[in-house]
Amino acid sequence: MRAEDLIRITGADFFTGVPDSQLRALCDALMNRYGIDPEHHVIAANEGNCTALAAGVHLATGKVPVVYMQNSGEGNIINPVASLLNDKVYAIPMLFIIGWRGEPGVHDEPQHIYQGAVTVKLLDDMDIKSYVIDKDTTNEQLEEVMKEFRALFAEGKQAAFVVKKGALTCDEKVSYRNDHVMTREEIIGHIAAVSGKDPIVSTTGKASRELFEIREARGDGHGLDFLTVGSMGHASSIALGVAIKCPDKRIWCIDGDGAALMHMGAMAVIGSGAPKNLIHIVINNEAHETVGGMPTVAGKIDLIAAAKAFGYPEAVSVDTPEALDKALDVAKNAGTLFFIEARCSIGARADLGRPTTTARENKEGFMKTLST
Repeated sequence: MRAEDLIRITGADFFTGVPDSQLRALCDALMNRYGIDPEHHVIAANEGNCTALAAGVHLATGKVPVVYMQNSGEGNIINPVASLLNDKVYAIPMLFIIGWRGEPGVHDEPQHIYQGAVTVKLLDDMDIKSYVIDKDTTNEQLEEVMKEFRALFAEGKQAAFVVKKGALTCDEKVSYRNDHVMTREEIIGHIAAVSGKDPIVSTTGKASRELFEIREARGDGHGLDFLTVGSMGHASSIALGVAIKCPDKRIWCIDGDGAALMHMGAMAVIGSGAPKNLIHIVINNEAHETVGGMPTVAGKIDLIAAAKAFGYPEAVSVDTPEALDKALDVAKNAGTLFFIEARCSIGARADLGRPTTTARENKEGFMKTLST
């Protein structure tokens, strides 16, 4: 069905969420209709953030807002759903639209398999009535379901549409870009060259896929890298744990702007401990590029000022290969916690592959490297 029709059928005039490739058509339709507009459409830092924001909108207007997300975000909404929205607490109605990655019987990446299997069960456990949208769902069917949902909303309950792969289309696809010149793969290639035999923890999405292929091309093997294929926003915390317990090794963290924003409190914890052997690099393309390119707020904030405020003793921003190489070399030899923001363009190779090793093989190889 058309995403434009889904938006109309919900009857909502406020949408907030974290972009998802499964919901690309919905995201494009919202951007075409509203753009980024605090009155009607906000891309938030994480799904719990979205839920609380939407709760505030309901308190101010009495209307039912919509929160969209990938099913991996269900974990982030459990607390506000259970302790804020639930009808035994504040009874705040809300409609969730959830992209179903890892749907049983549909091939997907390993990080989505278990999450996909429990997607509907988690909603049931949170007392959220759900309805699955697939390619054959009609407008008339959805309108009937919305009648049922509105009865639940009147009781202060929540409901959800779970969207299967390919279920939504959009009349006009949005193309996202910025003016930065370096590509993410180019930046990661420079990091791999400078870091040498140092361990690297890389963030969710295309960054880890590109690092894997760079290692293949260089013949480095893959034992140096922990590819955080799921758990968006937590790569820097994983890197911190490694750095604390491996004080004799220099640890590099390749992060993304969307991931860093999702759980930015991690930077405060890193800065407060200031491990001297950790180099934290945020590749900032101002977008959720892995899932389509919708903007983050990272183009409007000063990440260097934030890092320094969080306690990072050294922080620099670069936007050319020459400046990047200089910053990487300084960081490698600084002997202190170091933060680098590397600004880059949006986009990746069309033929970018995926890791050919399993997640468990990745873990075991990385742990072997750390122990030697």
